[in-house]
Amino acid sequence: MSMFCYQCEQTARGSGCTVAGVCGKDAAVAALQDLIVQVTKEIAFAADLAGRKGIRDASVDRFILDALFTTVTNVNFDEAMVIEMICRAKQMRECINALATTNDPELAACSVQLSSDACETRDAMLKQAERFSFAERLRKFGSTVAGLQDLILFGLKGAAAYAHHAWMLGSHDDKLMAEFARTLAVLLENPQDVDHLLCEALRVGKINLSAMELLDAANTGTYGKPEPTSVRVTPVKGKCILVSGHDLRDLGELLAQTESKGINVYTHGEMLPTLAYPRLKAFPHLVGNFGGAWQDQVKEFPDFPGAILMTTNCIQRPHDSYINRIFTTGLVEFPGVKHIAPRDDGTKDFSPVIEAALASPGFAEDVLPEQRITVGFGADAVLGVADKVIEAVKAGKIRRFFLVGGCDGAKPGRNYYTELAQKIPNDCVILTLACGKFRFNKLDFGDIGGIPRLLDIGQCNDAFSAIRIATALAAAFDCTVNELPLSMILSWYEQKAVAILLTLLSLGIKGIRLGPSLPAFISPEVLEVLVNQFNIKPITTPDDDLKAILG
Repeated sequence: MSMFCYQCEQTARGSGCTVAGVCGKDAAVAALQDLIVQVTKEIAFAADLAGRKGIRDASVDRFILDALFTTVTNVNFDEAMVIEMICRAKQMRECINALATTNDPELAACSVQLSSDACETRDAMLKQAERFSFAERLRKFGSTVAGLQDLILFGLKGAAAYAHHAWMLGSHDDKLMAEFARTLAVLLENPQDVDHLLCEALRVGKINLSAMELLDAANTGTYGKPEPTSVRVTPVKGKCILVSGHDLRDLGELLAQTESKGINVYTHGEMLPTLAYPRLKAFPHLVGNFGGAWQDQVKEFPDFPGAILMTTNCIQRPHDSYINRIFTTGLVEFPGVKHIAPRDDGTKDFSPVIEAALASPGFAEDVLPEQRITVGFGADAVLGVADKVIEAVKAGKIRRFFLVGGCDGAKPGRNYYTELAQKIPNDCVILTLACGKFRFNKLDFGDIGGIPRLLDIGQCNDAFSAIRIATALAAAFDCTVNELPLSMILSWYEQKAVAILLTLLSLGIKGIRLGPSLPAFISPEVLEVLVNQFNIKPITTPDDDLKAILG
């Protein structure tokens, strides 16, 4: 069967994957995920009507987040589990129908007919999915309208990931979920007015800001505020477990279950910033970070002599050399990989991971020389020394701030970010976040009067911290964020990056440079609007961009 998917930066030929996903997703899973999106819109339409009557169902809200997050790039590749998600929609429909009949006769309109109702077999689901594919919308509405619809959808997927992580820590918000339902209901109607769609896209940016704020409060409320922390990035002797992904709760539970078992725990990829949280780094067997960004796992995981746990995206097809010692949990799944499902109370039993670690050789000795990097420069840490930063700017010691961060990836062109960071003048400070920092975070940038020139803000969701820092500095200098000596050079890969970009645009931030390539779902007409309204620019070369920025 054919497929078409263009939701990530690495899409084939920069236009769309048509045979199989560059991510490893096959055509059947891609089609079934299109059907998930459709039934989720239909569930959301009914939930929106009920919500306007003040009636909500937490299980329906949770389904909306799970369904959207399941379809984010590099999350779920397991066809059986994707089909199970489609079947869950029918249960959610019954929840809504129950609300309609027991609470308010006027809610009869909430009774929804799902597009998957007549699909009792896999083949029927695949056939039905053809009606709701990206390719079908492009054919029907054209690249500008369909691309804007998908810009909204992809931003919602990214925001759903952040809201999902917050929910895992017991934090959710009815107003936020009402916005998810309302926006999906709008998409169900296939709006075609370009101005209306652009407004909805910016509204998704606000939704994502709320989701990131909710997650920030959940993370810091549970594990403490990140603080500058020296992290070992070379292994130590002993049995070991590697934790990749984004989910702090999974790491916390694993650390508690491995305490006093003689197993060292390492972070990988976007889990690196967790080493700065006081209640996580208090575990002495959380010994450091191993490896780099997500796309390096295929060459790094074979060399890791222990068990591996993937908590969220981004998983790649595992090699045979480690498939028997890699595990997934949460929404991330891959065929042939053992999955750790939650208990009824939401907690997880990581015994299989622990047993695999104990059965593996571990590191035979400490890797020397020891190397360390510093993480944990979140908003509270940076604003705690804001007076020194402001003084350095006023004294001319700090000329400019560069926010260089975002998603990393394997597609050529990303060495730009390494070269850019190396060429940024010594009187400038580099802020970074997300996995894009692995391009340069082990380089020595020195300091400016005791202020490190490289400040690692954290995970991609910690863009909320970056926004707090920028707005606080703007207030201190009595100017707007756009008037600060601040340049944003971002890299994107998947839908969380789309959500963050929409958040920045919704805040009126202009002059963002984006790379390594522009989204395939943004038509030339939409790009022209973004350029005119927000002065958004594609990256060129480090030398040319620095010349344009610094003059």
